[in-house]
Amino acid sequence: MNLELIIKGALVGGMFLLAFLNFSNAIRVNRKANLWFGFFVLLWSTFWLDELIFPDNQITNYSAYILFRTVQFFVPLSFLISVYYYTNPQYNWKAKDSLLFLLPIAFLSVLILGKGNPQGFYKPILLLLFFIQALLCTVLAYLKVRKHQKVIQSFSSNTMNIDLRWIKYIIYCCIISSVLILIYNLLFPETNLNIIINLFFMGVLYLVAFYSMRQGEIYPKGIDVDKTLDIADEVDGEQSEHKIKLLSDEDLIHYKEELSQLMIQEELFLDSELNLLKLANRLGITVHQLSYIINSGFGMN
Repeated sequence: MNLELIIKGALVGGMFLLAFLNFSNAIRVNRKANLWFGFFVLLWSTFWLDELIFPDNQITNYSAYILFRTVQFFVPLSFLISVYYYTNPQYNWKAKDSLLFLLPIAFLSVLILGKGNPQGFYKPILLLLFFIQALLCTVLAYLKVRKHQKVIQSFSSNTMNIDLRWIKYIIYCCIISSVLILIYNLLFPETNLNIIINLFFMGVLYLVAFYSMRQGEIYPKGIDVDKTLDIADEVDGEQSEHKIKLLSDEDLIHYKEELSQLMIQEELFLDSELNLLKLANRLGITVHQLSYIINSGFGMN
């Protein structure tokens, strides 16, 4: 019985199943994010699929070699795109996003120039490009999640189930695995990943599956996501903004009275989910203006 072959088969089978669950949107939330996350898991599985198809780690067919290596290069990018949609389900691609495809084009060009030869002069270049791609995408994903964790505080007082902390865990694992793969390929270029490293990835797969299937809807209905995403930037510049007069004296008095009535008549202070965004929407003003009212001495005559 070949234990290493069993582990590889379990990894590929588990990834295929997780990809199917994400493609089918089994949990009925975060549709676009789950779709891209499914692509990420499916592409990720090719690192072990090629070893199952070519057990001697010798892909003799030139076209198959180009296909497998190009698909594998898109693994970090597909993960980053899924994070884009987890943090903003209404995300629209911008012209600058096309820069993310420069490294894949460079990688494919080197592959073609190397004529599919996994050894020789081109291999260190390919490994370096892959490492840069993995590091770049994971860092960008980490920054996206950090900003997201600031944003969600504006519409929810309980952020535990929507803070995407599990994606940070995946990012940490991706960074560790990228370093491990790079070192392993440099030290043992002729061999496949050994049992210990494959078991590490098995643990990562179970971690990914557990948290991704538990992720509920992040943004509640009625929340303008694009508007909400500006809040992190507003909070960062809040102190400087407060030095500027955001409302006239008449409007300031008017909104103070309206805010007092809302608090007394509707007892909004009893709402555990009350936050600046919801309160600002009730008053028909911006979060900055509400913060200005509060900091100007709300409730004080």
